[in-house]
Amino acid sequence: MFCFNCGEKARIEGMFCSSCGTRLDRQSEKNDLIENKSGEYSAKVEHATKSVPIQVKETFLQATEKINAMVGEQGTIDVNLRAVFSAVLKKHAKEEGENLFISGTKITTPSENEISTTWPMPWLFSRVFIVLAFSYSLLYICTYLFENMNALPGLIMVGSFVAPFSLLIFFWEMNAPRNISIYETAQMFFVGGTASLVLTLFLYSIFPVYDLNYSGAIAVGVVEEIGKLAVVIYFIRKLNPKFILNGLLIGATIGAGFAAFESAGYAFNLGLIYGDQAMISTIFKRAWMSVGTHVVWTAIAGAALVYVLDGNRFNQSHLLNSKFIKLFSVPVILHSIWDMPLYFLHHFNFLYLLLIIIAWIFIFTLINAGLQQIVRLNTKQVEESDLQVGEDCA
Repeated sequence: MFCFNCGEKARIEGMFCSSCGTRLDRQSEKNDLIENKSGEYSAKVEHATKSVPIQVKETFLQATEKINAMVGEQGTIDVNLRAVFSAVLKKHAKEEGENLFISGTKITTPSENEISTTWPMPWLFSRVFIVLAFSYSLLYICTYLFENMNALPGLIMVGSFVAPFSLLIFFWEMNAPRNISIYETAQMFFVGGTASLVLTLFLYSIFPVYDLNYSGAIAVGVVEEIGKLAVVIYFIRKLNPKFILNGLLIGATIGAGFAAFESAGYAFNLGLIYGDQAMISTIFKRAWMSVGTHVVWTAIAGAALVYVLDGNRFNQSHLLNSKFIKLFSVPVILHSIWDMPLYFLHHFNFLYLLLIIIAWIFIFTLINAGLQQIVRLNTKQVEESDLQVGEDCA
């Protein structure tokens, strides 16, 4: 037997080391401590050796669990993006697109117990994107190859509409209840988009922002999100939706209109000041950035409002609901951080990409919450139907 403290040989029957005086019966405690430290070290090594995709997935799942709690759900969501977007690369008949475009009418809207509760697999948005991008290319040829400036306004408008409008179609396809028509969606896009711009400018006339510093960025986030929310409220009162997915679509549509017209304005102004190269660069930059800006920010706000309505008509008290305030603060915070002068995070667009990822974690979690809401409604209807049958038999 050897002393674990000094290493000297000790008598088996002895309680203390004759060399350093350490109590020998604590050897088992030392062994346990060594084993515990070894286990902790192994766990750390195991975590560190995990592949980056696995660590990213675990982080995503933890985030969805916390966001789920904000909308009354439990647990994590494990979204298979490959499966969700699997229909994009498949060939689709012309009739499939036509059937989608006629959905949302009284004739084509399914009853509540017929609504699909599985994750939709959108594809039409990708075809809309291709059509708009091809149209932009043709207008570019007209403008710069043939030097026909008559095509320039179309170039700016179509270029600014490509990404936001395509993203709008994505949310329209994700609206599983299929209860909002493409006509209503287009109306919200044009009227709602321009109305939100007017309201935002009105708010800026009251609360002007002179410099886009940290406080200015916060002011921009608050003003613009409130301006868009006011229009979202109008259409929610008009349509009286009961599904969270409806709120996502309404918010995304208002945000898409706002983003498209705002981008066109930026492209036009920067083109006048700095030339055509700045205009084209602005169109492309704002196109890819629109994936994580106004469209998704306002979609979160719309879903939050419908969530707290819980099937009831809107009244002002819903805006003071703590659950709504928490969810509405998300787009305000994301918008504010987006505009802040955090230039050290702009390398490789790190800040923008990070904010886009965060926004879409909220979007996919809200889509899941919307589908779970439909499941509960279907289950409730089945139970009520069974109860009615039982009463009739009695």
